[in-house]
Amino acid sequence: MVVDDEALVRSGFELILSAADDIEVVATTAGAEAVDTVRRKSPDVVLLDIRMPDVDGLTVLRRLRVLPQPPVVAMLTTFDADEYILSALRSGAAGFLLKDTEPDQLAQLVRTLAVGGVVMSPKASRAVWQSHPGVATADAIEARRLGMLTERECEVLVLIAEGLSNADIGTRIHLSAGTVKDHVSAILTKLRVSSRVQAALLAQRAGLLGDGPRRSSGSGQ
Repeated sequence: MVVDDEALVRSGFELILSAADDIEVVATTAGAEAVDTVRRKSPDVVLLDIRMPDVDGLTVLRRLRVLPQPPVVAMLTTFDADEYILSALRSGAAGFLLKDTEPDQLAQLVRTLAVGGVVMSPKASRAVWQSHPGVATADAIEARRLGMLTERECEVLVLIAEGLSNADIGTRIHLSAGTVKDHVSAILTKLRVSSRVQAALLAQRAGLLGDGPRRSSGSGQ
């Protein structure tokens, strides 16, 4: 389901996604009707505009998160450094992407969300940190928490940040889904974050995704 105040954006996303054989766009709507439409249509994934004049995306997100079976929500934004992105992630969004995302990437991003993966525009996530230098924990504390991760946990963290689900991570590094789930739980606990998205953002900030120096080996194997 696509939620945006601009009809042209809604129809564009619907056209692109409907071209994929394995994706059905069950509804498109403006923000005011979003929650009621989700209740009626029960989409698995919602792409939600973060800035809308009738009701802002953060309000819609919070209302969706308290539903008995909330959909996975990714925020749509036009701005590289949208001031609302971090608030959305803290409120339970599973990621964010820019509205000018390449059409051939959009369907895969929706598939990633549908299987529990994390979706983040690298360009936007870097801009978020650069424009909000005081929102994250101090660098020294972050580095100490990252230093608590084992080599395997660091490997899993990078794959989380790449948007892989537990099953995909297991396939990539030859581990059972249960073992990957245990690693993810340990990572969230050690980093003191509550979601995969927050862990992925921390990995981005720390340079683990290739945009900066990789951290040295941690405690144990």
